[in-house]
Amino acid sequence: MSAAPAPPLHSRGFRWLLLYRICTLLSYQIVAVTVGWHIYELTGDPLALGLVGLAEVVPYFCIAPFSGYLVDHLPRRKLGAAACTLLAINAGVLALIAAGGLSVHGTWPIYLAVAVGGIGRSFLGPVYNALFARVLARPQFGRGASLGSVVFQVGLVLGPAAGGVLVGWMGKPAAYAVGTGFALLAAATLLATPVSEPALPQQRGPIFRSIAEGARFVAGNQIMLGAMALDMFSVLLGGAMSMLPAFIKDILHEGPEALGILRAAPAVGSIMIALWLTRHPLQRHAGRVLLLAVACFGLCTMAFALSRHLWLSTLLLVLYGVCDGVSVVMRSTIMQLVTPDEMRGRVSSINGIFVSSSNEMGAFYDGVMARLMGLVPAMIVGGFVTLGVVATTARLAPRLRRLDLRELQ
Repeated sequence: MSAAPAPPLHSRGFRWLLLYRICTLLSYQIVAVTVGWHIYELTGDPLALGLVGLAEVVPYFCIAPFSGYLVDHLPRRKLGAAACTLLAINAGVLALIAAGGLSVHGTWPIYLAVAVGGIGRSFLGPVYNALFARVLARPQFGRGASLGSVVFQVGLVLGPAAGGVLVGWMGKPAAYAVGTGFALLAAATLLATPVSEPALPQQRGPIFRSIAEGARFVAGNQIMLGAMALDMFSVLLGGAMSMLPAFIKDILHEGPEALGILRAAPAVGSIMIALWLTRHPLQRHAGRVLLLAVACFGLCTMAFALSRHLWLSTLLLVLYGVCDGVSVVMRSTIMQLVTPDEMRGRVSSINGIFVSSSNEMGAFYDGVMARLMGLVPAMIVGGFVTLGVVATTARLAPRLRRLDLRELQ
């Protein structure tokens, strides 16, 4: 009988990698909350909030395939540190704009700074996922993915809460400056992480052929593709987070502190479920549980749209986060278990494109729908569409529906 694998936190390299991850998340989330409030203060237009997501996702999409290739062929820690430095520059420029240190007119400089941040962020996920497999043994991947999700969601709790508090108490320039500091700390942490990187390939194939190889790998794996597509379309069409500034001001009639609370609420739910999954990892009927969780995600979106009380909206977003957390842990575990080490950067970048499609393109979609239909009707329609996505995925991806994670280990 083989011995149980050591807990992932026994790995010093994994602990440092988690510190890098939470620092990048705190930087990104503080800046994201501040930008949302900044833009809505200037425009009062929910479509302008959607354009924030579009400004980030367009350069992200353009760079992400190449970032995955670079992570597979160049030193991973140096690339990650350079990306963190780019996030710091982005946040620093936004701080100068908010403080009046740069003489600009209109909102276009803010969108430009967000675009630069999108370029830097395209490297963060591939670097983390590639190094993840270098600091943990394969039997530790399941629990490691759950712990990584816990840290991810802690960042989603602390970052928005800190952003809302900083904006409300100290102003936008201070919030942006704190985001700059966390990005620089993430760069230093990654460079200090004790991890052995794989030998760099002596010969590199054509870059586009290499990128296509990663895309073919994902497209040929029904379980991985199904999990990614389910997450992407459900959040893209049924997410609620991008419209929170408009809901806070126009529906709930609260201030920036409430925005921080609501932005953090889904992460609280995700942390709870990720901690539970760390002790009780999904094995049998994992696919059915995933589909049920995403269906409940859509129902929570519809209920949130109808709420008129801050406490009820917060509770619904906690449940929303529980459902989303199941999808995050499942997708991460599947990706780590089925991806060869030499392709982790490219596969992770493709996963990042799916995730950013759901978040940033979803923000643009939500803004357009809110402009056309109004905030509440747009979210209710999005919830119904999410239920349709679940039914379609269950039919088109039977291997995902019948998934037992023990078959991948």
